[in-house]
Amino acid sequence: MGDVAAKIKIMPESVDTDLGELKGKIKGVIPAGADLHGDIVEEPIAFGLNALIVTLIVNDEEGGTEPAEEAFAKVSGVENVQVVDVYRI
Repeated sequence: MGDVAAKIKIMPESVDTDLGELKGKIKGVIPAGADLHGDIVEEPIAFGLNALIVTLIVNDEEGGTEPAEEAFAKVSGVENVQVVDVYRI
């Protein structure tokens, strides 16, 4: 088994959510076995709402992103979490 890069989109609860603070919280809950690749990027959605795009390097095994998805979903200020892309590296 090798490693894969997984792009995960994190939607904040509202346009008033402090994205800087949210980025810090997300970095703090990245589980063991997953490494942040690059910076957390803001992606404009609509009407002032920005999503956060997190790219993680995880092991290429079934359920490889699930611990990270579950950890991110529990962070205060997160509305939902969605894996948008997974590719081998």
